Amino acid sequence: MDDGTESDFDLLAASLRADTTDLVAYVEALAVKLEGALPGRAHIARGGGGLFGRGRKHVEQIEIDLGESRYLLDQRRHRGAPQTARQKVVRGIALSTDPLDLQQWLDGLARDLAAQAQAGAQGRQAIERLIG
Repeated sequence: MDDGTESDFDLLAASLRADTTDLVAYVEALAVKLEGALPGRAHIARGGGGLFGRGRKHVEQIEIDLGESRYLLDQRRHRGAPQTARQKVVRGIALSTDPLDLQQWLDGLARDLAAQAQAGAQGRQAIERLIG
């Protein structure tokens, strides 16, 4: 990795980490950031909302498609930290799924985004939207 990619990764990783003490609020904020930065590649599933869907919906799942990697976050049935994983994808088919803790998931996502930014302008724009 050259110095530019390493510094992109460091900035992006710090931006994605932020404050994870309130995980529900953190996942909500992360979902908003990812939706804005990665249109068409970030898929957010929201649910809840109480009886008849009148309450505030919250993020249940996040899926980020980055070509050969797909990052998954699921907090539907889990108290505490959400379940996170990275899938290896070939021609749209998941060949393997590796469970990761939240910090590994964030670091992997940041690293893959930084690598894609190095390869193209669209990735660079996504990073710029994420880190402001």
